[in-house]
Amino acid sequence: MPEAEVLGPAYYAARTTGWRRDVWALLHPPYTAWHLSYVLIGASLAPTLNMVRLVATLLAFFLAVGVAAHALDELRGRPLQTEIPANVLWVAAVIGLLGAVTLGAAGVYVVGPWLLPFIAMGVFFVFAYNLELMRGKLHGDFWFALSWGAFPVLTAYFAQTGRLSIAALAAAVAGYALSYAQRMLSTPARLLRRRSRSVTGELILADGSQLELDRPTLLRPLERALAASSWGIVLLSLGLAASRLL
Repeated sequence: MPEAEVLGPAYYAARTTGWRRDVWALLHPPYTAWHLSYVLIGASLAPTLNMVRLVATLLAFFLAVGVAAHALDELRGRPLQTEIPANVLWVAAVIGLLGAVTLGAAGVYVVGPWLLPFIAMGVFFVFAYNLELMRGKLHGDFWFALSWGAFPVLTAYFAQTGRLSIAALAAAVAGYALSYAQRMLSTPARLLRRRSRSVTGELILADGSQLELDRPTLLRPLERALAASSWGIVLLSLGLAASRLL
């Protein structure tokens, strides 16, 4: 049997080593952009789009999700196989979360005190999900979709308007569904890429013909769907924002 191909920890992670590779992988660029797109979608639903509030919300979510959450996630078993020291990951997580909370606190003076529950929920999601608190009960598919799909939509809309609406709730449900679908694709993809050595088998079709099954055959449609979805959501959100600004 030929030796199984050694795959990187993610389709967007380079196989080389070094701090640049580690930082790039840690930021999860396609997925971070995907979830920041929900911020754009939520904000674009507001009757008036305030650019200062939008930029602040985007930066807060980038710091909380793109930096803090991913740094904490890497501390749990090194899923990305980075060589970033644990103390550096903790510093990145703390600085990222403090930056996000600081931006949120500044927003309270503009939006109002009802923004505080959103800030508290954001901090809770980062720690509870990524550190797998409560024995991992908050690390499942439901919590992923709620934390990184529905929540950014609602927070961004509220940051713009100081209230919620039927439109924002409907978009939040859509964000939840899309993030749930993302999780359904990424979970088996991670299993194949990070935890398996090889896959052997065959698929017998109705006409009796056979298709050989291996790891690339199973992994390719999952990751292509994830990549296409990430680009699609990003471009959709940019189009919605542009329609309000141009």
